[in-house]
Amino acid sequence: MRPRAGAARALVLCLLLLAALLPALAAAAPRIGVMTMQPGEVFFERFGHDALLVVDPATGVATSYNFGYFDPTEPDFVGRFVRGEMMYWLVALPADEDLAQYRDAGRGVSVQWLDLEPARAQALADALARRARPKNARYRYDYFTANCATQVRDALDEAMGGALKAQLAGRSRGNSYRSEAVRLARPAPWMWLGFDLGLGPYADRPLSRWDEAFVPMRLADSLREVRNDAGRPLVQAEQQLLPHRIAPEPAERPRRAWPWAVAGLALAAGVFVLRRRKRLLGAFAAPFWLASGLAGALMLYLWGFTAHQAGWANRNLWLLDPLCLLLLPGAIALMRGRMPGRVFRIVLWTVAALAALGWVLQWLSLAPQYNLPWIALLLPVHTALAFALGRRN
Repeated sequence: MRPRAGAARALVLCLLLLAALLPALAAAAPRIGVMTMQPGEVFFERFGHDALLVVDPATGVATSYNFGYFDPTEPDFVGRFVRGEMMYWLVALPADEDLAQYRDAGRGVSVQWLDLEPARAQALADALARRARPKNARYRYDYFTANCATQVRDALDEAMGGALKAQLAGRSRGNSYRSEAVRLARPAPWMWLGFDLGLGPYADRPLSRWDEAFVPMRLADSLREVRNDAGRPLVQAEQQLLPHRIAPEPAERPRRAWPWAVAGLALAAGVFVLRRRKRLLGAFAAPFWLASGLAGALMLYLWGFTAHQAGWANRNLWLLDPLCLLLLPGAIALMRGRMPGRVFRIVLWTVAALAALGWVLQWLSLAPQYNLPWIALLLPVHTALAFALGRRN
């Protein structure tokens, strides 16, 4: 009986010791936070930024894992950027050093401290440390599907065993890649116009909460609604690290087509007013056709020769037609006081007919593209130019 009693006492002592050590073991897990940086004023800062923060429990050292680094001096950097083959990489650096650039730029930074199980927090910290090694750090960048925010999202989801995606993928607020891109680029007119013109129907499908997390601020919103393994809120606490001292993130607002229609009809009316003053009409038509043709050629290049999936099958090609470049000799002839010939008239009517056909096909498409404002602006102008210049004298 004594050996059994001794074994029982030893087992009890082990269990008590284990119970005493459990809090210490739990406390030894790294502390994980998601840092969200507000949008900046430089064009590549407009969408905000993300990083994962890992605090070592033993030393208190905070390391920022930042997925947003690229090197513009790399060979063929511009060419790869244009072709959609741009490479980014993950960098691990002291949190204070990472925050310095945002402090200098006046960009606000906040951190969401996560309530992760100790084993999951440690697994995430270990995975980030491995990923930050030079041989593992590089990844192929995509503006919508593989950027700094989606890398943070995916790392969290892997650490949570897929629970993050499971909670976000089935929900949607109706946002799209286009609506988010145009909204965040709004302070820079050239930037939001470029997004709106250059994005095809791929950018107009409604996004799930998982997909819209390509925007760091959207990811932060969604994390507030996620639960951990124990059913508790994933976000344990939020803390502001730096105040935001520049213009805030643009708010959502509806996009209306009627101002574009008013502008298009006004331009069409101007064309009819100038129809007997060929030199002036040629001076108006030349830059219009040049801009339309070059924009169409660029969109055709993005579709046929790059990996930018969001630019494929762009319906704005019906309106910004590369055929417009063939009309430039006619515009020069008009400015010299001469009427262009028969080929000019054929091309002119073809451009107008294709613009009208694009409008019709838009309503029949199973994967529509939101380009109604551009139809309302450009179709009246193409039509007016065809009627003003496409008939024999």
